[in-house]
Amino acid sequence: MANELIINVRPHETRVALIENGLVAELHIDRKSGHGLIGNIYRGRVARVLPGMQAAFVEIGEERTAFLYVADIYRDLPDPGRTIYMPNGDYSDETGDNAESEPDLSTEDGEAVNIESILQEGQSIVVQVSKDPIGTKGARLTSYISLPGRHLVLLPYVDHIGISRRIKDKEERDRLKNIVEEIRPENTGFIIRTASEGAEKEKIKTEMDFMLKLWADILEKMNRSSNPGLLYMDLSVSLKAVRDLFTREIDRLIIDSDEEYKRIIEFIDNFAPALRYSVELYKGEEPIFDAYGIEIEISRLLDNKVWLKSGGYIVIELTEALTSIDVNTGSYVGKRNLEETILNTNLEAVKEIAYQLRLRNIGGLIVIDFIDMENLEDRNKVFLALKEAMIRDKARTYVLRMSELGLIEMTRQRSKESLYRQMTEKCMYCEGRGSTKSKKTICYEIFRDLERERLLMPDIGGNIYVNVHPEIANVLKEDEQLSIIELEKSLKRRIVIISQKDYHIEQYEINT
Repeated sequence: MANELIINVRPHETRVALIENGLVAELHIDRKSGHGLIGNIYRGRVARVLPGMQAAFVEIGEERTAFLYVADIYRDLPDPGRTIYMPNGDYSDETGDNAESEPDLSTEDGEAVNIESILQEGQSIVVQVSKDPIGTKGARLTSYISLPGRHLVLLPYVDHIGISRRIKDKEERDRLKNIVEEIRPENTGFIIRTASEGAEKEKIKTEMDFMLKLWADILEKMNRSSNPGLLYMDLSVSLKAVRDLFTREIDRLIIDSDEEYKRIIEFIDNFAPALRYSVELYKGEEPIFDAYGIEIEISRLLDNKVWLKSGGYIVIELTEALTSIDVNTGSYVGKRNLEETILNTNLEAVKEIAYQLRLRNIGGLIVIDFIDMENLEDRNKVFLALKEAMIRDKARTYVLRMSELGLIEMTRQRSKESLYRQMTEKCMYCEGRGSTKSKKTICYEIFRDLERERLLMPDIGGNIYVNVHPEIANVLKEDEQLSIIELEKSLKRRIVIISQKDYHIEQYEINT
């Protein structure tokens, strides 16, 4: 089946869906009210250094102060107080190419670097957003600047050439490395991206010159400015999709905005003219995501239960600290024996879990509770299957072996909020608990409040009116009728239950 990029553009929101073999593999949503900051470059001012956390708060001109860890700061900075330009050390890009090790953050005698020796309050620095604000946390910054293009990633001040692991052919890898080595400026690094495969030298040089000019413009803007603020804004989500996702493996890109279509054509003419005829402007009357069956898939992203074809299912629960995934056999009973049924369910779940993590953009710590397997060989099969399934994921992942309790712990790179967090907010009724109080619990709370009211009531007769949700009214009048009678005797008053249709089920009010 065809692989396609479907882009839905509206003034308030842009959505990009990557279709692989007929399935929605990735979904990216960018809303005008909460535009992502990842990739933006800022002139920052150190607002506060926190030695105890080995981090600093940095003002970047946005609403919230951003956060910079010592591990994200290049060690060899100029004297404090000077304007500084810092090289790049995070050499992994969305191609999945970890082209370089982490920067050396130790001193010559092997001791760890103290953040106070690198940064001081009031210091101006060039920083790039590596992680969007999530929840109450501000954006995470890095001083390791990287400028991604379609064919190359520019690494300022780094004498290094890396290449995407997805380019398999050795001769092609050597050819591309030789081209970049020949034309790059001295002491400037580049990562050769997957889209460079087969590209001519002139095309690579044109893009390299453009990126070097862009970096020079950023530095010039840094020198001209004095206050924290934006130096460079990364591409729009639709152009990012063209740059990062529109490869030779994609058969078509279809977009429903004439204005954005023209921008994409202009971008492609400059950087990938061979793809021009794979771009289509959608002119159908039906909304584009409806026409391609994507809207239905988006609605399923909010479900925590995902059914497997066999009849088993997985349950995905997002918490503050981690994501837990539980695997269950459901209605699947197998054909031969219990061990085979469990193994087949776990192996089927592995593929779905890898798919859901990528689709929902779930990151951070993930704990998967597989169905218990006694056989060590079966546990290893599930572990290896999960590692294999995560290979297509462009986010960095690390998977630990299955424990004796049937648990696999893994991490997945998180740079922005998951789609679930983007598309939902805390329930105004249950306040994020994910459930409401049972009807019995609510009834007994009412009884306790009625007993407390006795201390405030004058010692005279009269009715007590209890306003409740209709379902609570039914329980009070039927299941708890004897309890109401006993309370009436104790209070020496008649209790009148009044049903209120517009009440939340936990809401009630007591009046005399």
